[in-house]
This record gives sequence, C-alpha cells and structure tokens, in this order.
Amino acid sequence: MRITVSVIKADVGSVGGHLQPSPALRQTIANVVRDEGAPFLIDHRVGSFGDDVFILMTHTRGLNDETVHHLAWEAFLRGTACAKREGLYGAGQDLLKDAFSGNVRGMGPAVAELEFEERTAEPFVLFGADKTEPGAYNLPLYLAFADPMFCSGLLLSSKIKKGFTFRILDVAHAEADRFIDLQTPEDLYDLAALLRDNERFVVASIHSRATGDIAAAVSTTRLHNIAGKYTGKDDPVALVRTQQNFPATGEVLAPYRLCHYVGGFMRGSHTGPLMPVRAGTGVSFFDGPPIVTALAFSMSGGNLTQPVDAFDHPFWDHVRTRAAEKAITIREQGFSGNAMLPQSELEYGGIVEILDALEPRFRIAGAMVDAPSHELVAAGAR
Repeated sequence: MRITVSVIKADVGSVGGHLQPSPALRQTIANVVRDEGAPFLIDHRVGSFGDDVFILMTHTRGLNDETVHHLAWEAFLRGTACAKREGLYGAGQDLLKDAFSGNVRGMGPAVAELEFEERTAEPFVLFGADKTEPGAYNLPLYLAFADPMFCSGLLLSSKIKKGFTFRILDVAHAEADRFIDLQTPEDLYDLAALLRDNERFVVASIHSRATGDIAAAVSTTRLHNIAGKYTGKDDPVALVRTQQNFPATGEVLAPYRLCHYVGGFMRGSHTGPLMPVRAGTGVSFFDGPPIVTALAFSMSGGNLTQPVDAFDHPFWDHVRTRAAEKAITIREQGFSGNAMLPQSELEYGGIVEILDALEPRFRIAGAMVDAPSHELVAAGAR
C-alpha cells in the first residue's frame, strides 16, 4: 500500500516566552485535525517539540497535497487565535503569509514528507528540533548513512553497502530550490565539503541506491528567506525510515551522542550543543540549549502505533549531562568569536543597526593616524 507520511510544524505561541505551548493551544490544534481531517487522513498525532507544535499525518493523497496542507494551516490559524486569547508569547509567529496558496511550503511552517510503498514492518523515526537550524541534521545524517564508524550496516548489509543518494539544498538561494544529488561512497568527500556549512547547504532527502526507496526527508525552510527579517530560528523536523535496507534505528540515533555544535540558542544567534531530550521537553537555559526529540513509530496500513520516546533512556541522561557541560563552556565565551553566529547570519538582527551607526565614524589612515579623535576635532576647528 502506497502511503504518505507528512509532518508539519509551527510555532504559534508559547508560555513564558519561548518555552512551551500551552495545553489549550495543543488541544485546539488536535481538535481541528481530528474533526476536519477525518474524511481523508488515515491516522495522525499532535504534539510539541520545545515551543513548536507538530502535526504528524498519514494518508494516500501524495506529497504537497493541498487538502492535507490546508488542514494544517487552518489548525495553526485556530491555534494562533487560542494563543492570543491566552496571551501567549509569539502568537502566530511562524505563519508568515496572509492567505493559503496551495501548500504551506514557503509560508512559514516546517514540512517533511515521505511517500513510499509500505513494507510489512514499517518503522520510522520523527525527529523534531527546537532553537536551531535545518542544517542541524547534516552531521547526524551523514554519520548514520555514510560512516561505518556509526553505521555498521555499511559493512554488514549487502544492500546498505551500495550506499545512498543525498539531495543537498542550497538554502542561501532563496528564489528557487537549488540542489545537487551526491552519491555515497563515491562522492563522500564532496558531500562533507558541503555539509560542513550548516547555514547554507542542508540535507533535504536521502534515497537508497539499492532500491531507489526514499529513506529520509528534512524540512529546509529558512524563515528569514520568507519574512525578509529575523523572525525566529527555523526549528527543523525530519522523518527517517529505519531497518532492512536502511540503517537500524540505533544507528540513526547513535550520532546524537556527540551533542555537536549548531546554530541557534538565544535569539537564534549563538552556537550551542544539540541536546537529545525526552518528548515534551521545553527550553530553558539561555533560551536553549538547542534540543532534539526522537519519536519512533511503527505503522501498518497507515495506522500508527503509539510512539516510543527514543531518547528516554538512562544512556541519554549521561549524554545530556555532557551537552550541558558543552553549553556552559561555550556560553562562558559570551559574544566573542564562534560563540555567536557570523555576521551573515545576524543580518536581520540589531547588530546591523549598531554597525551601520558606527560606519561614519571610521577613518582612513593618514598623517594624523595616531591622534585621538578629540585632537582631530580640535585641529579641524583651528
């Protein structure tokens, strides 16, 4: 049976700043999806990642379906109305367009979708990140699908050994989707050269070279490309199929023990470790740290099991401690150097106003280069 799995996520309001959506907000969105999606959805789940609400849906309508996307848009609109009634912060923050126009791509919400012929056993993992960027998944996906140090299936499975096709999107090219397809293992070094730049090059999808089946899809929305100004970090979602011709669930999870540094944290303008957290965890320290949740599902005929919280295990408690230590260490550096994102990533922030105001005060070196500015003023007066 050919099934589409769609996850659509948005920040439409949260309690106490950028912490968590309220129960009433989540329930409002869930009610809309339950009632108005009944005629065409097979199954669905509504939950939250940090301060974002996600809608996970299964159906047979294919990718970018207008009816499915409009349902999510309408649910987020009604959630926004609830957020405004409750006085939540950032009500409707991720809804950047006034009118629905066919699907929600390019309108603010993050979208990841998979369409495939369902296997007899169909496990997959829904990843949701908060206070970070779409490129936050670059390193974990590279390691899980292309590095035998993390994915032993590349050595032990004849089909996995044939490698994968990575579609990489240039998210700095805002006018249209600019992408490149790279094959592993042949293009491994080229892939690494692109994926080192989380701000520009992002994994959009991965396909099996053995079967052609899609293995993973990642949301690639950059909010400032839509709004023309900083409106919040992009907080990506990803869907990753596991087992059989794909890496095992444990191999897909393993890279997150690195707590690698990503862009995000406070005002989306800093560098912090990606902390794997339990489902329902909000953000706290310095509006962070950047977090990622992993919900593992199985599916039959499009009907979803209840999820397993993949990071709710004693092992990940140790990893979380390490992530906290890394967060404290880099925050000790404050605004200096790599602790903040490069100026190109801050172009819609207040720092640009500061730099613009300082620009006229710069001088070109000349005969009086060593004189303090007050002496230059006095000399000019004489």
